[in-house]
Order: sequence, then structure tokens, then C-alpha cells
Amino acid sequence: MAPENELLGNRARTLEDRFFLEQDRVLMEKHRELKKMEETRLALASVSGITNQGVLQRLVDLNVQAETLASLAVVPLVEVAWADGRVEDKEREAIMRASAETGIREGSPDYQLLDRWLAHRPGPDLLEAWRHYIEGLCELLKPEERESLRADLVDRAKRVAEAAGGFLGLTSKISDSERRVLEALEEAFRH
Repeated sequence: MAPENELLGNRARTLEDRFFLEQDRVLMEKHRELKKMEETRLALASVSGITNQGVLQRLVDLNVQAETLASLAVVPLVEVAWADGRVEDKEREAIMRASAETGIREGSPDYQLLDRWLAHRPGPDLLEAWRHYIEGLCELLKPEERESLRADLVDRAKRVAEAAGGFLGLTSKISDSERRVLEALEEAFRH
């Protein structure tokens, strides 16, 4: 092979190698993004109890983080627990179980905040902030996604309301004040 042809061949291979190196880099980056997206979706499912893949993907697309959703998920529980003016031991236990399911671990800042909210009733601004966040999020979700999120969050709140309610099984497990809070929570999803 003539030296010019050899030089041209080497340059062509170098160009080809760089092209494929760049293609490999792009593919690897896409793979990392997909893996991170899947990890985020799994984390969101874990902290929220949401199983609808469409809702989970939409939350990922909206850049909702698991930590945000974990905090978001406990606000309705706290509000229901305080509905009767105090937090019953069984309600506290139900909330701590639910918060552990959402990834809030003992000793974490989220746990400390939740513990404080259960010891000292948070102001009305907490529920107002939650309501605004939900309303904004719901504007971005499809109707079926919004319904799935509503059902998951309200179901957890109902379980807290039922934890300490009723008298010897003769009365409703959910008090009137708890029912009003549950209705207010559901109302946030209708805007």
C-alpha cells in the first residue's frame, strides 16, 4: 500500500473509531438515564404505594423525587390524626408504620419532622401548602393518574382514621371530624 493510502486509511480508521466511541458514549449515557429513571420510578412506588405505572412515569417526568413524595404522603395522615384535637397512640403507630413504608427512617430529618408534627399540631399552613402542591400536580396529571394518586393518598389517611376509631365496634371507626378532614383531602384533587 502506498504511504498516502496508508495515511488516509489510518485517518479513516481514527475517524471511524472516534465516531463509534462517541456513539458508545451516547448509548451509555442513555442507558444511565433509563436506569436512573427506573430507580426513581421504583423509589416513588416504594414511598407512595402507587402501583399504576402511568402515574409513576408521569411523576418521574415531572421530576417529583421520592423524598418529596414521602413528605407529601404523610401530610394527610398527620391531618387526619389531629382531626379530633389529639393524636391517639394507635393513630401514631399507624402513621409510623405508613411512614416507614414510604421510606422515612428513624433518625432522618423527615422522621424528626414527622415526630414533631405528631407531638405538636402543625399550623393550617401545612395543609394549605400540601393542597397547593396537589392542585398543581393534578393539573399536570391525566384524569386516571390523578384518580390513582387520590385513591392511594386518601386510602392511607382512612387507615389512620380507622386505627383508633369506634367504641367496642359499635360505632363508626371514623369520627365526624376525621370524615371532614378526609373530605377536604379529596377536595384538593377536584380542582
